[in-house]
Amino acid sequence: MDLKILEKLQVECAKKVIKMDILTKTETIGGIDITFENPKENPTRAWACIVIIETSTLKPVYHKVIEDIVDFPYISTFLAFRELPLMLKLYKSLEIKPDVIFIDGQGISHPRGCGIASHFGVITGAVTVGVAKKKLCGKHAPLAEKCGSYSYLIYNDEIVGAVVRTKEKVKPVYVSIGHKISLDTAIKIVLKTSIYRIPEPLRLAHNLLKGIRKTYYGCKVIINKN
Repeated sequence: MDLKILEKLQVECAKKVIKMDILTKTETIGGIDITFENPKENPTRAWACIVIIETSTLKPVYHKVIEDIVDFPYISTFLAFRELPLMLKLYKSLEIKPDVIFIDGQGISHPRGCGIASHFGVITGAVTVGVAKKKLCGKHAPLAEKCGSYSYLIYNDEIVGAVVRTKEKVKPVYVSIGHKISLDTAIKIVLKTSIYRIPEPLRLAHNLLKGIRKTYYGCKVIINKN
């Protein structure tokens, strides 16, 4: 494992990211999340989940979970090389594809401009948005407590994302361009699909995976293994 080679791959990937709206509709939004049997071990069993919702109702219309072994260690700023193979396997297996996909992670708000949301978008051609719970890089102005408030995230004198308050007096999320979307549109869609802190597609995917982890250690659970 040569991290210098992986860094070069990320730099080349960043050059291919489209930072403008190349989407015709936003009727369905998907959220992809991953959980691990033991996050500190490598290799370890992992599950990837997508939940797709209707934008107009925020109700789920489709979901799928797959299971596999992940054998790349967790290394900060190299998350894509750990989680992306399973995400791609999930995406290829979908019976329907959403108009936009939220990825639990960074997009271009990454030291080399290509976090997992951008990497996924460039490889698949999907419209993607990075929605992270923590900041990876950059600085921003103080954020108002009001729901809908946001402040641009600046890194190396460039706007790489936004800190967005999706619920009043609750911690914000970090939104960034993944691929084929503008930051302003990404922020609008995140706010439109948020009832709680985390946008519904990602929140529902996280909850589904949380349930699978519980049943894995107790009752049987039926999941896709393809």
